[in-house]
Amino acid sequence: MSCLSQQSFLSSALLSPEETRQMDQAMEAILPMIMERAGMMAARLIRQHVKPCRVVVACGPGNNGGDGYVLARHLLSWGWPVRVAMTQPPVEGSLAQQMAARWHGDVVDFTPQEAARAELVVDAVFGAGVNRPLPPLVEAFFAAAPRIIAIDVPSGLDGATGSLMGQVAPCAKTIALIRKRPGHLLLPGRSVCGEVLCADLAIPEAILADTRSIMWENGPALWALPQQEPLDHKYSRGVVSVCGGAEMPGAAFFASEAARHVGAGMVRLTVPEAAAMMYRLASPAAIVDTQSLAAALEDKRRHVWVCGPGLQPDEVGRTLPLLQKEGRQIVVDAGAFSWAAGNPGRLKGATVMTPHMGEFARLFGPIQGDRLQAARHAAKQLNLVVVLKGADSIIAAPDGRVAINSHATPALAVAGAGDVLSGIIATCLAAGMPAWEAAAASVWVHGEAARRAAALKGGWIVPEDIFAQLGLARQAASHSPEDAGKWRIKG
Repeated sequence: MSCLSQQSFLSSALLSPEETRQMDQAMEAILPMIMERAGMMAARLIRQHVKPCRVVVACGPGNNGGDGYVLARHLLSWGWPVRVAMTQPPVEGSLAQQMAARWHGDVVDFTPQEAARAELVVDAVFGAGVNRPLPPLVEAFFAAAPRIIAIDVPSGLDGATGSLMGQVAPCAKTIALIRKRPGHLLLPGRSVCGEVLCADLAIPEAILADTRSIMWENGPALWALPQQEPLDHKYSRGVVSVCGGAEMPGAAFFASEAARHVGAGMVRLTVPEAAAMMYRLASPAAIVDTQSLAAALEDKRRHVWVCGPGLQPDEVGRTLPLLQKEGRQIVVDAGAFSWAAGNPGRLKGATVMTPHMGEFARLFGPIQGDRLQAARHAAKQLNLVVVLKGADSIIAAPDGRVAINSHATPALAVAGAGDVLSGIIATCLAAGMPAWEAAAASVWVHGEAARRAAALKGGWIVPEDIFAQLGLARQAASHSPEDAGKWRIKG
């Protein structure tokens, strides 16, 4: 990677609470300086985004509270009217106690009345590692606040999972220290964070290098889409093949048209003879094959297949095992999950699976715990990439890597949108991208195209509206020319 793209890659990394604790241990000797810097940088960000006003800084007993005492001291030094409200005194002998000792301004009771009198409440009560319910007094305090800016995460938000530990008041902004946490992106946590700003604490590079994150916010820094080149031909771009069913041609059509519009060199539909006319009428440009799947697989250039959209379980049973046996790269969706319901091992040998929450539950049973770990476990169990679709799609690799995607729109909540995604993923695979990168890139491009389509259509779209925006979305996703095209088929 170039220096610029490497920097972007690192800035999109997410910190789990456990990684944060490990980083604190590694920085133990310089933690007072780091806490001082954290509070100062948070105060600067508040000054950049808020006009001077009456502020109450709510401080907890731990390190999050310590950041709050430092922040309050800096705002006061700039002439802001600031008071501190303590949930309880800092832990004896702690770093937070050292910072509290330097606060010489007003201290008020931690009551909803004091929160209501402020124009801005700064939440420095609990950090990202909270895993217990909020005390009722804390809930009432923040419920009374007219405006809240949180330090690290809003109190009550589990930074690892996005779960809410009680009635968490929505914040206008959240100031993430060093990097974002998964909980800033995962719902419902994302809904209470407001705008998330990152405070750069200038952590020593050696310590950052030792914190090997395997979670990222999805975006172009994680992957490079292949670009057009003078010597391109349809087979170097890649061939996408789609299994079409006898009864529901629309879903396979959406997948195939998405592949055509996002850059596949060739798209072929393999369908039953009796259904061929439906597919040809749907798109005169479609290449519709009625040969047997076994015959189609004799063409070794057809190494990427979409199996599931529009297929009945019995149709999946006649196609997917053969694709698996032949070692093809396979994107499974829709009907494939009905076929494998309660027996997810049937999907082993596929490359990428794209279930929504209902489909995931039919495969594995209801999720016990958080979705992030459920997606990771499924990816490892089946040795494939899992795209757990939703407003905060999770892209999990068998080796534990995860990208969390918030680059989407509620307009995608329409039947057929997932079939479009399957076609995009297949196109990226056919162009030679590794599976996790192909899935992550496709989810982002899918979201970008839908956002553009929704902007043109007043927020309400059908899957066909996405097709025309896929080229522009792909262009928006292409970030560094020196990295582009590094995953390409030769010949």
